[in-house]
Amino acid sequence: MNGILLVDKPEDFTSHDVVAKLRGILRERRIGHSGTLDPMATGLLVVFVGRATRAVEFAESHEKEYIAGLRTGISTDTQDITGKVVSTSDKHVSEGELLAVLPEFTGELLQTPPMYSAVKVGGKKLYELARRGVEIERDSRRVTIKKLELIGVKDGDFILRAICSKGTYIRTLVNDIGEKLGTGAALSSLRRTAAGNFSVSEAHTIGEIEKHAEEGTLEKLIKPIDILFGEFPRFVLSEPQLRRCLCGNSFEAEARDGRYRVYDSKGDFLMLGNVENGIMSTVKSFYEV
Repeated sequence: MNGILLVDKPEDFTSHDVVAKLRGILRERRIGHSGTLDPMATGLLVVFVGRATRAVEFAESHEKEYIAGLRTGISTDTQDITGKVVSTSDKHVSEGELLAVLPEFTGELLQTPPMYSAVKVGGKKLYELARRGVEIERDSRRVTIKKLELIGVKDGDFILRAICSKGTYIRTLVNDIGEKLGTGAALSSLRRTAAGNFSVSEAHTIGEIEKHAEEGTLEKLIKPIDILFGEFPRFVLSEPQLRRCLCGNSFEAEARDGRYRVYDSKGDFLMLGNVENGIMSTVKSFYEV
């Protein structure tokens, strides 16, 4: 089984938990995903199965969309409500006050990764150090918040919609907004609703996936690998080209320079190829060796 499976991750599961569960359901060891979700978060996890795991690197840079709960008046060591409270404030924040500061958190920002994260410094994951009570200096990195809007209020928490670049920590975004407001803030909920062109509306729960496995209909849920490369033109190989391709060799191709989705005459997707000066070479192959 090779392809892309969209999973609606449940709360309290790590992304690794989901992968481990799917390995048992699908009976496939080669499973990966293109973007970790914290245990408290729910929503879209783009999972790659079988030979499709070779495509993870092309999806990691996709923009992500989140619906996030922002709770003012509280700051924690994890920057979300699962952590230890480190400060509180009784100051009330109005919708108008929040709306006034949101533009400052749109566009390109410098963001410092939280200590409770999987970022490695000196070969050590930050959360491993944090659990031992150690805090170290972390380099800030550039992230882009393409869109940030207030879409409602629920149980006293502000609900935000954010579209952002790879590597953005929504926990840290919420924490930084809280600092700007002067009250502190913690992430109270998080749901990933989109990644690239994939939407959580297309995703399946683990229970649904298990049911399809029992009924022998898993293939209905699997999206083809080439869906990731829809922006590139299609190129069908001749038999001589196919023989060279399957051996990993470059070959002559009458095509403009650039990248192509490459298929055999039966329509099977073989690779992402690149043409330069009339010669096509492999960028990444997806056929079984």
